[in-house]
Amino acid sequence: MAVEIIDVDYQHLDHARDLVALLDAYACDPMGGGSPLSATVKETLVAELAKRPFAFSVIAYVDGEPAGLVNCFEGFSTFKARPLINIHDVVVLPGFRGQRLAQRMLERVEAIACDRGCCKLTLEVLSVNEAAQVAYERFGFAGQHLGEGTGHALFWEKAL
Repeated sequence: MAVEIIDVDYQHLDHARDLVALLDAYACDPMGGGSPLSATVKETLVAELAKRPFAFSVIAYVDGEPAGLVNCFEGFSTFKARPLINIHDVVVLPGFRGQRLAQRMLERVEAIACDRGCCKLTLEVLSVNEAAQVAYERFGFAGQHLGEGTGHALFWEKAL
């Protein structure tokens, strides 16, 4: 089994096609919402990512087949006065799970974050996605809390 982790070039047609296919597969998964991406998102996603210099993605290929994807966005920590990387999507197709592809993609993301002088990586994970939580904990992630009595950070959203 040959595994290759590549930095996505949003202008590269194969990378663009594979990114959309992988994200669509994730969207169809119950942990991704259970519905496919809209036609508009499929048509515009890669061009929109390419417009954002703070966005980057990595894809895992296994024997030349797209098997995993991580989409990331650079943010900023006001408490550290340094950039951070938010890992927005982590996808490993069902047939490739259990091969530590997420670990390998996260290693690449961490290297990019270090090159950018980032102070931390952040991500969100569903409370019922125990497999993902195990993978993230294995990589060194933990729930955020400031100290005794402050509780844990929660991820909230407001749709616009």
